Amino acid sequence: MLQSIWDDVRREFSFGNMINKIIIVNVAVFLVVNILWMVFSVAAGHTESSAFRTLVQWFSGSSDWWHMLTRPWTLVTYMFLHEGFFHLLWNMLYLFWFGRIFGDLLGDRRVLPLYLMGGAAGFLAYFIAFNVGNFGAGGSFIIGASGAVFCILTATGIFAPDYSIRLFFLGNIRLKYIVFFAVMVQIIGLGNLNNIGGTFAHIGGIIMGVLFSFYLRQGTDLTQSLQNFLAWLQNKWNNLLAPSQEHKQQRGPHAAYRSGRSVKETAGPKKRPSFMTKVGGSAPKGEPTSDGGNQPEMTHQEELDAILDKIKERGYNSLTKKERDFLFRASNQK
Repeated sequence: MLQSIWDDVRREFSFGNMINKIIIVNVAVFLVVNILWMVFSVAAGHTESSAFRTLVQWFSGSSDWWHMLTRPWTLVTYMFLHEGFFHLLWNMLYLFWFGRIFGDLLGDRRVLPLYLMGGAAGFLAYFIAFNVGNFGAGGSFIIGASGAVFCILTATGIFAPDYSIRLFFLGNIRLKYIVFFAVMVQIIGLGNLNNIGGTFAHIGGIIMGVLFSFYLRQGTDLTQSLQNFLAWLQNKWNNLLAPSQEHKQQRGPHAAYRSGRSVKETAGPKKRPSFMTKVGGSAPKGEPTSDGGNQPEMTHQEELDAILDKIKERGYNSLTKKERDFLFRASNQK
């Protein structure tokens, strides 16, 4: 069972959209953090562990200047960090509902950059508020994806105000009303010191969502620079994992010969898989059917294209285990 779950997660992380990937990272971090909490709690005799709290703070944002100067990575890590189950649940549900609409409307490539920008804007609003206002002595800490989620929610509502979502017990509601209600709740929440840091982070994310939408309507994509940087990082990572030219030459294919002919020549022609034919059993024009006769040998790319065509026509669930394994291996070679 665990292997099956792991295969599904890896496959989704390889082929899923960016919203699904962000959710997977958030859930994975949540599980790791809570497993560590259990270990530290048991080690401390089922009491609050100061060592665990210190560990979490190493990845949490803070209103303290020195903390942020010495731990700059927390500007990013804090927005993927959750400790409470319902804190994670509601953030991921909002991200799933609205993020998929955003990705469909404005492109999957903008999802992660805007998520990061919304989280950064949420932290900035929190940081300024706690250093300018009087919200208690000493530094405080902030975790969670709320600022990033509110940024994407706001941008989605601005670009698709009349898009309807079905809510429990309420029926179909247009996005503009959901966004308006969410924004007003955060503004009213400024009068309550309960989770005031989170409220400022939400408002910071809302402001970034408004700015992104305004400038994009004017023809300027605020996420473009971050898109380029993330693409550069991805390219560097792919090059780092790719085998060297010497390795490719050393491990290249070698032909084996049998009685004066190569193994490839003595082997019979491969049959084209049945899924290469269209639904209904007809083969592509100019090619024999898959049930008889000699078939042209399929290259790796042809087999990959055939599987992708099958997914497009019949859905991912129509693939056999062998086809899924082939697709998974192909994705790891890219």
